[in-house]
Amino acid sequence: MIKSMTGFGRFEVVSGERKVSVEMKSVNHRYLELGIKLPKKLNFLESKLRSEIKKYIERGKVDVYISYENYGEGNESIHYNDALAKEYFDVYKKISDDLGIENDVKASHIIRSQDVVTIEAGEDDEEVLETIVLEAVAGAAQRLVSMREEEGSRLLEDLLDKLQELQKNVKFVEDKSPEIVKEYREKISEKVHLLLEDNQIDENRIAQEVVMFADKICVDEEIVRLYSHISGMKEALEKGGVIGRRLDFIAQEMNREANTTLSKTTNDEIAEVAIEIKTAIEKVREQIQNIE
Repeated sequence: MIKSMTGFGRFEVVSGERKVSVEMKSVNHRYLELGIKLPKKLNFLESKLRSEIKKYIERGKVDVYISYENYGEGNESIHYNDALAKEYFDVYKKISDDLGIENDVKASHIIRSQDVVTIEAGEDDEEVLETIVLEAVAGAAQRLVSMREEEGSRLLEDLLDKLQELQKNVKFVEDKSPEIVKEYREKISEKVHLLLEDNQIDENRIAQEVVMFADKICVDEEIVRLYSHISGMKEALEKGGVIGRRLDFIAQEMNREANTTLSKTTNDEIAEVAIEIKTAIEKVREQIQNIE
């Protein structure tokens, strides 16, 4: 099974008076990039949270939002930072002295200064917190993965259809190429007949010209490699797993062969189909960018 890199998951765990909510969303990225936003109280868990998420996700830019509430009463306490209050007072006094203005600072001004007086919740049991937070993160990750798998199924179906159409166009080029050589031989023979009234035609010379032309426009190797790449991509898609980077590499190689095919052809029909092949490969690459 293949997975998209786009998804969303939300999970909530309530344990007694504690509630942990986790939202997780992911988008395309070459590697795994985790962005975790959580309350300061839970900072001690960040390393374990990253390890937990990596069990479920290997590629993508993943943003994780964690909120924590404790509805227990009587856990709050007021803290007064006397050293910080004195620093504020000294700064206000210095401003007054420097500017020669009255120092009208009152205690109420200092109390309202940032971080002088803070209200903090009581200490939580870290082991209990770890258990419920990791449970919530695992639940959100599982739901995100489930959505990524659903999207992956749709991507798989679409890509297999595109590869089937791509294979048909490659087959057209394969079948048409020998006809181009045959048409070239007929044209060059006709021109020689017109130029030589005595019809003394050097068949060997014509054969040499045809061989040189055939070698110049030969795309046999490109066709073989295109078939191989298409087959390899189908096998990888059907096998599943974390294959996004591998598929992208195969698509780049397919595009290289399509470019070479287009540059060699002298036939309008083949050129048109080669352009269609390039366009199809680009569409495949766009879809692949979203595969884990």
